[in-house]
Amino acid sequence: MSVVKILEGLKLTRFHYILLTISSLVYGLAAMNVMLIGALLPSITAEWKLSPIEAGILLSFGYLGMFFGAISSGLISDRIGRKYTMILMILIGSVFTGLCGIAWNYSSMAVFRIIAGFGLGGTLPIPAVYMSEYPPARYRGRFVGIVETAWVYGVILSIVLARIIMPQVGWRSVFTTSYIPLILIPIILYYAPESLRFLEKKKNIDEIKNILRKHRLVEEPEKLAIDVEREEKAPLTTIFYGKYLKRTIVLWILWAVLVYTYHGIFIWLPSIYASLFRYEVVRSLEWVLIITLVQVPGYYSAALILDKIGRKGVLVSYLAIAGVGCILLASTTQLDLILIYSGIISFFNLGAWAGLYTYTPELYPTKLRGTGTGVAASIGRLAGILAPSVTGYLFEVSGGALLPAFTVFALTHIAAALSTMVLGEETKGRILEDISE
Repeated sequence: MSVVKILEGLKLTRFHYILLTISSLVYGLAAMNVMLIGALLPSITAEWKLSPIEAGILLSFGYLGMFFGAISSGLISDRIGRKYTMILMILIGSVFTGLCGIAWNYSSMAVFRIIAGFGLGGTLPIPAVYMSEYPPARYRGRFVGIVETAWVYGVILSIVLARIIMPQVGWRSVFTTSYIPLILIPIILYYAPESLRFLEKKKNIDEIKNILRKHRLVEEPEKLAIDVEREEKAPLTTIFYGKYLKRTIVLWILWAVLVYTYHGIFIWLPSIYASLFRYEVVRSLEWVLIITLVQVPGYYSAALILDKIGRKGVLVSYLAIAGVGCILLASTTQLDLILIYSGIISFFNLGAWAGLYTYTPELYPTKLRGTGTGVAASIGRLAGILAPSVTGYLFEVSGGALLPAFTVFALTHIAAALSTMVLGEETKGRILEDISE
């Protein structure tokens, strides 16, 4: 019997929900650390007297690190496993985000953000890859989508912590909260098993049976005759050939667009609102919190329909509507309309993320899943490097006007929707091995 047949034959148990909880906590707390700088940026900018371009470049240093982290974690996870790669990246991302609080100047902050970004960029692809390899195919979209919804709670936590701590003791102390994810490391070591599909490729039958026994997934696992196929080495270039080429193109476009738009919009949103509210930082954070809360139903709406209307349907519709929201926001200067359109963008942009994180690991086989996902995420991080700097530049040259930056956001959303409609492949309800054949 193959590992695939064992996994597909399982009923949902407490084990699956605990893995869902662990994966969600990893992803959500990584999101908190990624977005913490956005909530603190207005105060850092004021203290260090940064221009919008300088502030944008400071943000971009973090995404530079995330690029290298994303591509590295995929390669590492396909060699040493999902579990230990996740632990390593959590450690690096948490420690160096915390060190940003002791940065003594612009240059030291840049160095800390690059190293922290390596860990954070390496952490983010792993929970979705990990979660995609355990639930039966009929539940996979929902489970991976729910993991992705944890992002919004991490973002909300970063805003709330900044709102509570910063007025009392300043922005530096807020960075100490980035050590919170370290609590997850012993939990992962004790409870989270390695991917069974990964262990099957490594022919580690004894460990597979130990996991099945420990978590009571099957009765008498020692009597199972588990078949393993000879592991075939798959070079990175495989993702550019045959059926994988079109999949890779779609994923790279989606990752580039969603990272560019999300981080270009939401990491700048506290600064945008601070400007609109005449640099009342606390009030701007309150409005950012409200707009971020809109992401919660956006995520869940997408996660709950992924296994009904499919990945393509979710991605195309949510991207298109987010693009329309950007067009509307770009065309107004009224504060109340800006807030309404911000909510529309927030709802549908984040719903598209739920689709993307489910879709990405499905399109590659086990031997390439971590690598393919990591490389796609790293392409997104390249766009992430550009997003804060380009957005800051567009704000500065336009005198703070929203039109140029949000016109770009609108066009990229719509381009991604059209690309997915034309080139995308539907994966809902299909076993991972069937998709890769």
